[in-house]
Amino acid sequence: RLRLRLRDGADPLLHATGGRLTEPNDPYQLIVESDRYGVAEYFVDEVREALLLDQVPVTPVTEYLLPGPAVPLSFSAGDGTASFDGDRVRLEWNWKTEDAKAAAGIRTLPLAELAAVEWLPAAGLDNGHLRFTVKHAPTKAPPKYDPHSVELWGFKKDPLMALIAAAVQARLPHPARTATVDVHKALDARPETPSLPVAPVEDGHDALLRRLRELGELRRTGVLTDEEFTMAKQAILKRM
Repeated sequence: RLRLRLRDGADPLLHATGGRLTEPNDPYQLIVESDRYGVAEYFVDEVREALLLDQVPVTPVTEYLLPGPAVPLSFSAGDGTASFDGDRVRLEWNWKTEDAKAAAGIRTLPLAELAAVEWLPAAGLDNGHLRFTVKHAPTKAPPKYDPHSVELWGFKKDPLMALIAAAVQARLPHPARTATVDVHKALDARPETPSLPVAPVEDGHDALLRRLRELGELRRTGVLTDEEFTMAKQAILKRM
């Protein structure tokens, strides 16, 4: 099996689903036939080498690097139908919806009023859901009764609702930026403290020398092969 691991925060689909999509619905997993293992191993080596040479960081990102699904979208599963046109979410109910929830009628949620979206698959005896959190109106009501949620029962069409979640998530503020704003607000609210001396900034030449030392350590510990070390070293030397 091939599994591609993305940087945290890179894909709105992974964020909206919490990484809970399983094979065959996970777009970042691929089952490999036994007679193709050699090709798969070669592919993995090529990707790892490219990441090393291009010095792609593994740190989380503060904006999505992948787009969400194209809109408009509309899918039916569980107790309702969810539609999204890029500006608003529309929730419609069917004959299986609880009476109290259906009594609220069709729900139209402008994107600007949404704080979050979550897709959760059914597991065992627990139902799943597609839930939209509305600003200034949070609720802890079960999805069965929440007029801003579609309850999912574990049927084949449930993963399609994840596409709705991803399309909405891609158009909401990135969670990392939201967290940064919250941190800045908290820092602004703190009392002033004496400033500490600032550590000297490492210049470019010293940074490259440090990276060479790190590469040498990775080779000594067996993380890098001699060939990988040589290629990475050449890439760094070209920048000096």
